[in-house]
Amino acid sequence: MAENPNQPREYDAVKGGQNPPPIDAAVLGGISGVKSRLASPIVEVKIAALSEALKYGDAGLDLIVGVLQDESMAVKFAAYSLLKDRDEPSIKEQLQKYLPIFDFDVITVDSYGKENSRSRHYAHFFAEDLGNGVVLEMVSIPGGTFMMGSPPTEEGRDCCESPQHQVTVPAFFAGKYPITQAQWQAVMGNNPSNFGGEKRPVETVSWDMAVEFCGKLSQKTGKKYRLLSEAEWEYACRARTTTPFHFGETITPQLVNYDGCIPYANAPEGLDRRCQTISVGRFPPNAFGLYDMHGHVWEWCSDRWHKNYRGAPTDGSSWETGTDTYRVLRGGSWYEYVVLCRCAYRYSYSADFRCLQWGFRVAVASVSP
Repeated sequence: MAENPNQPREYDAVKGGQNPPPIDAAVLGGISGVKSRLASPIVEVKIAALSEALKYGDAGLDLIVGVLQDESMAVKFAAYSLLKDRDEPSIKEQLQKYLPIFDFDVITVDSYGKENSRSRHYAHFFAEDLGNGVVLEMVSIPGGTFMMGSPPTEEGRDCCESPQHQVTVPAFFAGKYPITQAQWQAVMGNNPSNFGGEKRPVETVSWDMAVEFCGKLSQKTGKKYRLLSEAEWEYACRARTTTPFHFGETITPQLVNYDGCIPYANAPEGLDRRCQTISVGRFPPNAFGLYDMHGHVWEWCSDRWHKNYRGAPTDGSSWETGTDTYRVLRGGSWYEYVVLCRCAYRYSYSADFRCLQWGFRVAVASVSP
């Protein structure tokens, strides 16, 4: 067929590199254009091409699945974001191959601390090899919208947990556990912890030290690791629940490492665990597959401290405005009373201060086209 002289000439964005397209030219279209851009060495070009691939049915899906083998984790995450909710068995099989699944039981309790449900859940993750047999498991946290903070009726709430407000959090990956001493040793070459044990969470770390760890981990792996924002942390902790704890209306020392002497809601007085840390993962996870979100060690978040949520970001980002040098801690610890272990409870301290109750977990972005 003769070429239509009135049709704009196609312009291959990949071959054109960083130069602007020729006058009256169109970006190379069709499935061939998508293939061409997916072959680009430029990450941003690949990610932009992925969403366009969906327009081309099975052929486009095949291209997206192929990208799961890409060396760039950002591109792989983008492909995963497009495929994770699809039901085709072949796609689920490929996701399992490149982002495997682990399964776990999720437990909920009533206000008396009695188990009232147990269900099987699944989550995708990837394993980061830190050398010498040390692995960092990063769990896929789906994006979503939630109410951050506590309602006025919640027992033990603090004024800094208000006003309750809606936040939309993009998908990301979070550490399955708080950073362990073995993981810290593999990256930093030392161990500041008071309670020794490779599988115990690293503690006695300041915010500054946690940020330094993220920087060195990023250099080691080529990915941009960071602390969770406060909004990401609460969203990940709640895992689509609205109760004071992701377990329900209360917690017990059989579920969380904390001081059980002063109970919450209608739960009976329990074991005083105000002794020390234990190995991570000893207690049940939440519905996202994250362990030890309540108690064990306080977890540093990236945000500056603010005395309430007035003016807080609603997009899940770290709140960096203001001049307060204190940084946020969440989750409670092995030493704390139950009320301080709630999903919504907020605490802060100077970024350079160290305490044997303080640890952290890491995040890495899941880039969506």
